[in-house]
Amino acid sequence: MNKIYIVLAGCLFSTSLMAKTESQDILTGDKRLSCEAILCLSSGDRPNECNPSLKKYFSISAEKMSETIRKRKDFLSICPSSKEKGVPELVNAIANGAGRCDAKELNRVMQRTKTIRKCEKTGLWKKETTCTDIKIIYIEPKKPKYCTAYEQQGWTYRVDQVKYVGNPDQGGRWVDTK
Repeated sequence: MNKIYIVLAGCLFSTSLMAKTESQDILTGDKRLSCEAILCLSSGDRPNECNPSLKKYFSISAEKMSETIRKRKDFLSICPSSKEKGVPELVNAIANGAGRCDAKELNRVMQRTKTIRKCEKTGLWKKETTCTDIKIIYIEPKKPKYCTAYEQQGWTYRVDQVKYVGNPDQGGRWVDTK
């Protein structure tokens, strides 16, 4: 993990370091938060130093999820190194997957409803049939494509942090493994 994190950090900050003058301030403001967010959201670990950048990133929202994703992607693109080779794909994967692939969110968005018709014989001699439709809510056990893209993106280091337990027809659900 450390090797990947160091390589990513070097890539993200190399352009900024080379372009600096006498000032020791490497990055400040949203540029700094943007670069830090990319690093923090690429790692399976989130140290306390990530809190300001993650707070900024997750505070970005809009009425529609597609707009939220676009705005978060725009924020990550503020980082000067976001245009370097491989990083635009990373930014896209983060914007689409980060914060949307934990157990709580997967249990919400992967909730499905199906209707089952249950029939039984009724009446004195059980010659009549009565049927009722029963709606069953279940959680889909397959991750959405954006989660797979986020987790399998070459720059991210993510140990599976969620897994599906149980059977969809018997209350199966996503749980956090950390």
